Formats: sequence, structure tokens, C-alpha cells
Amino acid sequence: MERLISLAGPPTALIVDFASRLTVRPESLTAAEHSMFTRALVLSHTAQARPHGEQRLPFFNTIIWIVDKESDIPDWILIDNPRIRHVPVAKPDGAARRVLSPALLRAVPGFQQAAANVRADAERAFIDGTEGMLLSDMNAIATLARVENVSVERIADAVRRYKVGVTEDPWLQIDRDKIRNAEAEISKRVKGQTHAVTHLLDLVKRAMTGVGAQRKGGRPRGVAFLAGPTGVGKTELAKTITSLLFGDESAYIRFDMSEFSSEHADQRLIGAPPGYVGYDVGGELTNAIRERPFSVVLFDEIEKAHPRILDKFLQILDDGVLTSGRGDRVYFSEALIIFTSNLGIYRQSESGDRVPNVVPGELFVNVQEKVRNEIEHHFKVVLNRPEILNRIGENIIIFDFVRQEVAEQIFEHMLRTVLDDLVTQGITIELDEVSETSLKQLCLSDLSNGGRGIRNQIEAYLINPLARGLFDQDAQAGDHFILAGTDAATLRLQKR
Repeated sequence: MERLISLAGPPTALIVDFASRLTVRPESLTAAEHSMFTRALVLSHTAQARPHGEQRLPFFNTIIWIVDKESDIPDWILIDNPRIRHVPVAKPDGAARRVLSPALLRAVPGFQQAAANVRADAERAFIDGTEGMLLSDMNAIATLARVENVSVERIADAVRRYKVGVTEDPWLQIDRDKIRNAEAEISKRVKGQTHAVTHLLDLVKRAMTGVGAQRKGGRPRGVAFLAGPTGVGKTELAKTITSLLFGDESAYIRFDMSEFSSEHADQRLIGAPPGYVGYDVGGELTNAIRERPFSVVLFDEIEKAHPRILDKFLQILDDGVLTSGRGDRVYFSEALIIFTSNLGIYRQSESGDRVPNVVPGELFVNVQEKVRNEIEHHFKVVLNRPEILNRIGENIIIFDFVRQEVAEQIFEHMLRTVLDDLVTQGITIELDEVSETSLKQLCLSDLSNGGRGIRNQIEAYLINPLARGLFDQDAQAGDHFILAGTDAATLRLQKR
């Protein structure tokens, strides 16, 4: 640098490439690093312009530092230094990508022979799919298409492969007959929520067919906001949909948002920023999506998350991309996003007390209206984030209370499940009619907690006495017992 500054002859430039790698930690320089930048600072102030050319215009010999971000150079060199200019080089915008696309796509199989309209469609898909990417990314996608012989008509598949590692659209690989007959399968596990099941299946079908997808920017395949009372099947429906898509209900990514109530909990999702403990580990959400881009992502009890975290969802819902703490871009373009919430079941009264907004027994149409209004009030007034509500759109699915007839179905299903599980162990249990009726009345006496409340009552008044009796009598395969009592609280196991 010192030789360059005083170099005679035509104006000369020194390019310091990968200058971000000159230092280990810009905020704590070593003695050698500090000395180098100090010399550079002194040179920037002592350098003199020299006349050059016929018009004898003043020129400096210039040093160009190429860095990833401005903070890679010590602040004390940049701030208030008139001899240094910060020149940001932005990512290619739509106009730049439009100019570059024909040249990059020229080598893609079939481009030269394709009709003009096919070329135009391919260029449009390429431009939309590479939003936010660098020129090197675009070049890599074109190279990928050429190497893997992806035709120009399917350039979107090459973009998908580059983003998430999947060439074929995985949504097209789902068994359509399974989804076509899904309502009957779901009804075995989620009772009395036909409208919610139909709405969520419509989202899945839209994701599979691509109807109205508006895929510009790589938005998620679908977004659903499941709201309603506790214990009515919101999480169970998400699990069942996952089971239909993947063949395994555990193959979904679930986040309990009550664990993200603190202001800085977003670092758990996307990872700690540089310089902080755990920076190299990455975030729980970004890591999970990188490993399984084709997934159902469930954010349970979203209202309990800190408002700062909700801002992250804006990026996911709008652009389908999230930047991790390490700077990696993670794409949600193949994911189905599901939020669950108990918002709207309670509201704040004028005195500030928490009071029921809806109660069991109300007409479902009234429940829908009241819950939806309370959700809108929460996002627009309480959180001051109406834009999140706009991104979800009409995909707010309100679940009904567990009604009496549905509660009876849930009770029967849970009871049969408990007894059938014992049959698989070779133990037969009979429940006399009086005891079953008494147990049923007890389990259905309070439906405010939905199916979960029924399960709790069955555990307390059936499973616990049953387990106690089987243990005390050393039950073996082949045994036959009768469970009887004057009421549900006095059930006793008798060997037959």
C-alpha cells in the first residue's frame, strides 16, 4: 500500500479482495492487524492527488477493499474519513435479472429450439424464482439444469433443487387417492370439525395442484391459522394431515410458542448473531427446515410468543425465506405452515378482567364471528401488527366447541381404545352397562376442556382403577375380568 500511494505514472488501483478475511475478529484486532489498518488510515490522509492526462486532472492511486459487510473494516477508519467512500453493491434486482436471464439460460437444454412463448415463460419463472439471489447463484442454477439435463420448460425445478435440494416437486409425489379419501380417515381421530377438515384439505389440494399459488418469491405452499377452544382437535388435525402427507405423524416440525415468550427468544429460532455464544450452532427452525424443506411446520399457541418473534413470520409468509444468524438463507417454499391458537375464547372486560368471549352451547356461527373479531382485535390493536393477519388471509379456521353428540363419539372411541389395547395383550375386560353409563355421565358432565377433558376423566376413573386392579391381581395373558361398581368412582376389577 505504501509503494502504491507514491507510485508514479498512470493512476493505479490496488484491489484487496476477500478483505473480510484479513482479521479474525474486527472488534478485537491483534497487534499486527491494528498496525496494518493504522498505517492504512495514515496513508489515506497523507496521500496526494497527482495531475494526469492532457487536461491534468487530479487523480489518486486508489485502494479498493472488497468486504462482505461494512463492519469488516474497523469503524475508526471509516467514520468521518473524507478519503474513504462506502460503495454498497446490491443483489441483482428484477431488471438486472431480466437482462442476465437470456444469456444464462442459453445453455439450458431445449432453450435454443424452444418457441418464443416458451422462452418467455422460462425466463419469467427464472426471474421470479431467483429473487434475492446473487449472480453466482443464478449461474449455478443454469449450470445445474445443464448438468442434470433439466429442460428449459422445467427451469423452476432447477431453482427448487438449488434452494432446497429437491429437483422433483415433492407435492406431486403424494398419493392422490389417500388425500381424496382423507376425510373418512381424519374423522376417526378428529370428531365434529368437518368444516375445519375440509378447509385444511383444500389447502393441501391447492398445494398439490398449484392452483392460485402465486409462487413469486417462493411463498410457503400453504398457511393455516387454527383457532378455537382447548381440546377440540387443532393439534390432532395437524398431526393427522402430516400422517397423510408423510405416512408418519411425527414427521412434522413443532414449536411450542410458550417457550418463546422472551424478547430474545428469536435467537433460538434463527440462531445467535456473530460474536455470541452458540453462533456456530444455528437456529432450531432454520436448521430443521434446511434438513427437511418438505414438511409441515406447526407453531403451537402462537399468541404466547413475544411480538418480536411474530416479525420473523412476516418474512416467512411474504417471501418464504428466513436468514439465519449465520447469514444462511433458508427457504420455506415447500413447507405447509400451521399456527394454532386459543385466541378469541376469552377477552378482556372493561374492568380488565379475563372473561369468556364464547361459551359452549352457543350457535357455531356466533362462535365463528366472535372468535374471528377477537383475533382481528388482538393483531390490529393489541399487537399493532395487522400485516400478519393480512398474510394469513381467509385461512383462519375456527374450531367449534365439542358438542354433546360429538363428546359421546369421543368417549366411545377413547373407551374402546383402552379396552382394545388390553386385548392385544391377551387380557379381556368387560364393563357392565351401569358402570359404563355412570362413567359416561361423569366424563361428559363438563365439556369446557373438550376431548382433552374427557381423556383426563377416563384416566382418573377408568385407567387408574384398571391399572391398579391388573397389577394387584397379577393379570396374565388369557385372563378375563369384569369392571363393575355402583358408580364411576367405585369401579372395581373382578376376575371372571
